[in-house]
Amino acid sequence: MTGSEVSSLSERLAAGLLELIAEQRLAPGDLLPTVRELARRFAVTTPTIREALRRLQATDAVRLRHGSGIYVGPGIHRTVLPNPNTAPMDGELVLQLVEARLTVEPGIAALAARHRTEDNLARLELATETARRERPVRDPADAARGMNFHRELAAASGNQVLFEVIDSLLAARSKEQRMVRLLIEDRRRDYAEHLSICTAVRDGDAAGAERLTREHLLQLRDAVAQRQAARR
Repeated sequence: MTGSEVSSLSERLAAGLLELIAEQRLAPGDLLPTVRELARRFAVTTPTIREALRRLQATDAVRLRHGSGIYVGPGIHRTVLPNPNTAPMDGELVLQLVEARLTVEPGIAALAARHRTEDNLARLELATETARRERPVRDPADAARGMNFHRELAAASGNQVLFEVIDSLLAARSKEQRMVRLLIEDRRRDYAEHLSICTAVRDGDAAGAERLTREHLLQLRDAVAQRQAARR
């Protein structure tokens, strides 16, 4: 069997496994049959079924736990997935990344103000507080914490696809996002802006949430553009 044939078989098996999960109405955390049982079910060898499972594991549709079994993963219901094999971005592409967020996130903030639940508000307020600077500005861990705010803002929109778009951008481009956040010199102002957005969402002020989010991301874009200009 050629490499392309193996790949095609693996893809078909992955699709078959997804159909099996759907037919049995399995949810994230549910246990799947063993590798041997799946191999018998699909009439293939165990190495072949393992290859198909690895394909699904790459998108978190399944999770393989050594000594425990195969479980349905939280990625099973996702419609937008980050590419796990992307090369690092720099220069103009990083600026485009921020501009993409600038195009999408203000509208997300407006939706959040209209559709947020009490649980969404609690999580957004917690993310706002945990993003507050407690360590030196140049600490990468501090920068990573701040991105949780934007995930929770997207979650509060009530639109799963939009949430997955933002989550995928932040997950697949976490290194670039950390770099962008480290360009923010005034951390107190950054916290205040997050707090203002959170307040607008809490108050149901869609126009205010949209405007404040746009202004917040415009400053990020300008910081990236200035950094690029200084490197030329």
